[in-house]
Amino acid sequence: MCGVVGVVGHAPVNQLIYDSLLLLQHRGQEAAGISTYHEHMFFAHRGAGLVRDVFRTRNMRSLPGHSGLGHVRYPSSGSPESIDEAQPLYVNAPYGISFVHNGQLTNWESLRADLFNVDKRHINTQSDSEVLLNIFAHELQQVSVGRELGPEVVFAAVRAVHQRVKGAYAVIAHIAGFGLVAFRDPNGIRPLCYGKHESKEGTEWMIASESVALTGNGFRLVDDVEPGMALCITEQGELFKAQCAEHTRLMPCMFEYVYFARPDSIIDGISIYHARLKMGEYLGYKVAKSLRLAEVDVVMPIPDSSRPSAMQLAASLNLPYREGFLKNYYIGRTFIMPGQAVRQRSVRQKLSAVPLEFKDKNVLLIDDSIVRGTTSQRIVEMARWAGAKKVFFASAAPPVRFPNIYGIDMPSKDELIAHGLEVEEIAQKIGADGLIFQNLDDLRVLLHELNPAVDAFEASCFDGRYVTEIAATKSAEQ
Repeated sequence: MCGVVGVVGHAPVNQLIYDSLLLLQHRGQEAAGISTYHEHMFFAHRGAGLVRDVFRTRNMRSLPGHSGLGHVRYPSSGSPESIDEAQPLYVNAPYGISFVHNGQLTNWESLRADLFNVDKRHINTQSDSEVLLNIFAHELQQVSVGRELGPEVVFAAVRAVHQRVKGAYAVIAHIAGFGLVAFRDPNGIRPLCYGKHESKEGTEWMIASESVALTGNGFRLVDDVEPGMALCITEQGELFKAQCAEHTRLMPCMFEYVYFARPDSIIDGISIYHARLKMGEYLGYKVAKSLRLAEVDVVMPIPDSSRPSAMQLAASLNLPYREGFLKNYYIGRTFIMPGQAVRQRSVRQKLSAVPLEFKDKNVLLIDDSIVRGTTSQRIVEMARWAGAKKVFFASAAPPVRFPNIYGIDMPSKDELIAHGLEVEEIAQKIGADGLIFQNLDDLRVLLHELNPAVDAFEASCFDGRYVTEIAATKSAEQ
């Protein structure tokens, strides 16, 4: 999972892109990068770490131009240690293209072989993003022979990309001398939206993974990029769009609503905050059937993404709500940290318990999800250490039982605590006195209530059903 942003403006955009990346920092903490375009040249800086650590004043001064791209990286393929795979990526032919990508291709290895053997393009990393960039560059080169570069040429190239590429992808490309191009896979798995701002000099445009990057910088959300659609925004600020895929479905990733996206974002017409309130409401129905409420003294969230669900659950069940854990905001999100040892070490660094809220109480802890179980187990231990008599645990998401191959780091069934286990067995492994999961059908229903226009939701990590044909084979091998 990564965060992407692209801007076409009438003033230097380096600070605007930087500010946007800060708003998207939750989507990736391993690396960050910015590229801008000025006087027929791309200028770029990228590095490992958080946005605030990668960019210094001298780096910002070296990024002139009124258009550019930004990226925060959470690696789901390739090497997390390789700065060569930090984005934006770049190829110099045709025209010169800077490129950012969120998602993961399921057929990237066969595409990589085709690029070497057929297209005669060299790929120098194990990154599926570099593969996708070169596929786009190759198709653009093919369709632009003898034609002037314009929106129709770009749209033809994107159509060819859709025919070759499988998986999840939300892309922004910056073509030298032309402007920005954005496109999304035909299933709309990864989010991408765009908005505008009317300045004294004219209309400015922003494309980003989440609407919070737009609204947080004074841009008005116009719409989501539809599945299979491509947008062109020229350097002069003209907007063109076209549907470039033959068969499309809007099937956004469920895990965006459960965990990844910020609560102040709107993705495909669904408010993340309202979705998490609904999750708490529906989870409350199940808790009431599964536990004796008289045994529960207090409801507590595991900060931060579970807070709306916990508040709504407590209100719907008329139970006291307390903040029993305090979060250290200088520690990254444990789920998206690479490596199990790092995740385990960071749990106690990230959270601390307030003993007064736990002492001699039966507590119901609410988390957004349980993936590997590392955080849940440590949190239950902390609650008992702080004095809790009983610790019940509830997840606003269903059990995560299957690998995710569309950009979330759930590569192996063996890493998932819920795979092959019953709920009682999972409760025993994390040390809880009781464990309740959200029903998958309830999660589908509540999201559809918020936007009935969504065709379906990509929920492969919960139900093992993959929306691209190659993925099912790949999953069966794991």
